[in-house]
Amino acid sequence: MGASSSSDQKVPPEQREVESLAASAGALPMLRKAFSDLADPQTSAVPVTSLQRCLSLCFDGPISSAPRVPASFPGLLEKIGPSIVDVFFVAEKGGLSWVEFVKGYVKCCGRMAASMVIANLLRVFTLAANKAGHQVDLQFESDEADCKVGGHLTPRDVLMLLWMCWAMLWSSKVRELPKGKAALYLPDIGCLVLSAVVSCVDNGSRLDLWNFDIFGSEDQLPARKFVAWALATVPTLPDCYSQFVHEHLGNCSLSQQDELEPSNSSSGDITSVEASCAHLLTPGRAWAISLTVRNALREEILRHCFFSNRDEIEESLLYRSSLHGKGLNRFWSNTEGYLGPLLMFVSGYSGDSHEADARDNKWVIGVLLQQGLESRDHFYGSPGNIYAVDPLFHAYLPSGKEKNFVYSHLHPSARVYEPHPKPVGLGFGGTMGNERIFIDEDFARITLRHHAVDKTYQSGPLFPNQGFLPVDAFILEVEVWGLGGTKAKEVQLSFKKRELLFTEQRRKVDLKTFASWEDSPEKMMMDMMNDPNQVQREDR
Repeated sequence: MGASSSSDQKVPPEQREVESLAASAGALPMLRKAFSDLADPQTSAVPVTSLQRCLSLCFDGPISSAPRVPASFPGLLEKIGPSIVDVFFVAEKGGLSWVEFVKGYVKCCGRMAASMVIANLLRVFTLAANKAGHQVDLQFESDEADCKVGGHLTPRDVLMLLWMCWAMLWSSKVRELPKGKAALYLPDIGCLVLSAVVSCVDNGSRLDLWNFDIFGSEDQLPARKFVAWALATVPTLPDCYSQFVHEHLGNCSLSQQDELEPSNSSSGDITSVEASCAHLLTPGRAWAISLTVRNALREEILRHCFFSNRDEIEESLLYRSSLHGKGLNRFWSNTEGYLGPLLMFVSGYSGDSHEADARDNKWVIGVLLQQGLESRDHFYGSPGNIYAVDPLFHAYLPSGKEKNFVYSHLHPSARVYEPHPKPVGLGFGGTMGNERIFIDEDFARITLRHHAVDKTYQSGPLFPNQGFLPVDAFILEVEVWGLGGTKAKEVQLSFKKRELLFTEQRRKVDLKTFASWEDSPEKMMMDMMNDPNQVQREDR
């Protein structure tokens, strides 16, 4: 059935319609191969157990950087495959026919409104959690055009939902490793959970975000508000789910072979996990930022979430203040010549530097730039994003009103008089002298201003309780990561070699340019050392 042509006049209208929908999504050839691999030759139908096995997650055991993992979470992951089949696929007596197989895929991964995709994701999560013994209070009213979600979620539910999406993404990445099961690493994504909590509950600003207990919280997040938060803050979150289904069906034959082979690989070891979490760019933060990006940068950012290529990822670290030294000159010597996209993080704290509470309430902000930095005395650049990263995550995209994306100005190499000198440092958004984010040349202080001064990026606080007045805060760490791949790194290395060559040439003095010993600089220096007061006759 799966190999039949939809152009055949004998094809029923229902089959022609679902094949057309699958073809519009570019999945029809993959579905035909998957149906051929999974179908029982005697019944020409896919057994339900085979499809459940194809869409299941297999892992050795979770390695988590978060403080706790719910006891029911491993069981939830085991129920993902059966839950997807129960929600979207309607089996007949002998299994799934070709029409029902394609129809189930279209209902699961076909083109539809973004709110419908998130509702489908919540349906799978709710069913899998309930099967694993974790009750989720969500109700669904579904029709062909829309799916209304009622009820509420708890912060614990949101954490498990996000981890489920992470595990789906992880399962597609570990297929690039040698065959076999792999250890599932669960990152710390508390910043995403807190973002949902603050956006969905009443008076979310009253919460103490630095001491918030996700597992002990009794706050309830209305489902309607959670869907709105997901659409605005993490718009590509459903892609983890649809990509999981698409890739597992496309590799169903490999999945069946993997079950017969012993485990011989791991997506990450403890050493790699600890080394990654020592940076400001942790896997959880990298994933959160990737959920806000739709272009090719998303895959480049996702490389920092997995540990099979840690050495290659470490090479993309261009600057770290604790490693390379603080200051704009140190920063510039490591980032100059890099023409690819950049991801920058700054951690700091506001208040008295001697207060223990102020240091404990540290925060992290981020900036995503589409191009490298240049030393200019005015704003420049192409559209990028600024982020509140920790303890609460939020992305502020370009507003489209102004284009003051980035400002980076060094002291001019030639000392000249400037009646109105330009600020020396790094700035993002706002206007000259009233930047929304400004880092001084010593990398000791950072000034954060209210979004009212900024028409370049969307409005919102960069850290909890920011207020209306400018905040002059202390910097703890600065990191810059290159997202341009190996090509951008090679271009930067060639630039540095060329600059080094020019520097060496300027330092050398060519003695051949002097006519004789009397005109040489050595002769002049020796005469001055012998008798500094000697009057030299000047030839006219």
